[in-house]
Amino acid sequence: MTTDLLADFIRANTEADLGVYGIQAQRDGQPPIAHRFRSDDRVNLYSVSKGFTAVALGLAEAEGRLSLADRLLDHFPELAPVAADGVERITLYQLLTMTSGSSHEWFADRPIQAPDLLAEIVAAPLVAEPGTRFNYTGSGPYAAARALARATGANVRDYLLPRLFTPLGLHNPQWLRCPLGYPTAESDLLLRTEELGRFALLLVREGTWTDGRQLIPAEFVRRMGTDVVDCSTGPARPSGEPDERTYGLGVWPHRAGRYQLHGRYGQFAIIDPQRGAAVTCTAHTEREDALMDALHELVLDRLG
Repeated sequence: MTTDLLADFIRANTEADLGVYGIQAQRDGQPPIAHRFRSDDRVNLYSVSKGFTAVALGLAEAEGRLSLADRLLDHFPELAPVAADGVERITLYQLLTMTSGSSHEWFADRPIQAPDLLAEIVAAPLVAEPGTRFNYTGSGPYAAARALARATGANVRDYLLPRLFTPLGLHNPQWLRCPLGYPTAESDLLLRTEELGRFALLLVREGTWTDGRQLIPAEFVRRMGTDVVDCSTGPARPSGEPDERTYGLGVWPHRAGRYQLHGRYGQFAIIDPQRGAAVTCTAHTEREDALMDALHELVLDRLG
């Protein structure tokens, strides 16, 4: 691979004003190619963060700390008295896949007025039986990450530090937090384009890093893009969010067997397991669909 591969994408970014900060393309076993349009700063990955939260829950499950089949209130029995009817049936899997049936809607860019956001989430009435209705909201991933903290004694960022961030060489990543000090989990992890690229390559390699260490169980990596829920069962998602038919564990299954982590304003990590390839991008754009198409068609499709 050479930087010529990115020439058409670089031209498209300028002509279509796609607002890209940086792009990196890579195939397993080959040096990555990259281009910067501005300084290489750590930026908010927005909903790409959900994929890291899902991996943290997968690692905790592999360690026997919890199960995705666990019910949320099993980890927080003290919240049972304030929980709405039916909340006792909500599982961590349903929280991660945003199929809890809860009426609670929250995203990390909104202020938190309640003394404890988790208590507010469990008190919200259900609008559907858990597992039957998809609703894109940050409430579920946040609640799942709180269960991780209860089960392991470490918040999601600190839990991932020795298991994922440090082995990948991601020094002291920052993750914005709620007033109680827990990372927002659904958003607000800050990384550089290239740092996100290391995580993408790890997923391409089914959890085995280049030094041979199995950082994520291969079975869980495969599950992220194949254990999916139907997105057609819920309300329309906010403008700019992916318009896909299914959602996995922190990722959106996409065309030709690919799947992608997608954050607001054009943060992407697109994984192509069949080609052993990945493309990562950070940006600030209102034209996310055009950017996504350019990443697939002008870059990933051409990674031989």
